[in-house]
Amino acid sequence: MTSTASFDVLTLTDEARNVVLDALANEEMNATLALWVEVTGTMGAGYSYDLYFSDLADAPEGAAVGRDGEITIVIPRASVDRLRGSRLEFASDGGGGLVLVNPNHPAPEELNPGVPAEILALGVESALAKLAIKVLDDQVNPSIASHGGRADLVALDDTNNVAYIKMSGGCQGCSMSRMTLSQGIETALRAAIPELTDVRDITDHASGVNPFYADAH
Repeated sequence: MTSTASFDVLTLTDEARNVVLDALANEEMNATLALWVEVTGTMGAGYSYDLYFSDLADAPEGAAVGRDGEITIVIPRASVDRLRGSRLEFASDGGGGLVLVNPNHPAPEELNPGVPAEILALGVESALAKLAIKVLDDQVNPSIASHGGRADLVALDDTNNVAYIKMSGGCQGCSMSRMTLSQGIETALRAAIPELTDVRDITDHASGVNPFYADAH
């Protein structure tokens, strides 16, 4: 593990520190426990997180370990740069809870897994891409808006004629999203753009409100 005397990855406000200390006091064997904070993925345009107590001795190789007052903090290696400069606050809105304020944001390739970086870099300014966006806006989105859904073009590979689509709202995690893609979105896009060879859904359905699959662990 990497231990730092001046911990610049994550700090806690006074209110957040008191909340964590109160929760820690209710844990058995609390003398050996640390607050673990890690990035678990992306949500919207930002990261998703997990905060929990675990034994300090279990900190893996490369983890950043530091202290904020009486609290020992462990940040796994993969999350260190993504969390550097973050602040854990307590927000009283909505019944109160801890909120992580992070100045870092996911890179485009993190937000759109499954899309090659070179394809993302092309943007959606080509004639085919603009046509695909018009089809989504004029034909697809009005019909799926009735259940809060939306589909957006993330990228279009003009060389191989592959469209990458991301669903949101009621379509994210919906058990019917595969049918929406194949019988609705793909049908409309192929009718308007016959040269399309594939329409790929890159939505993270596992983080939707009604996921049709879950992580194995």
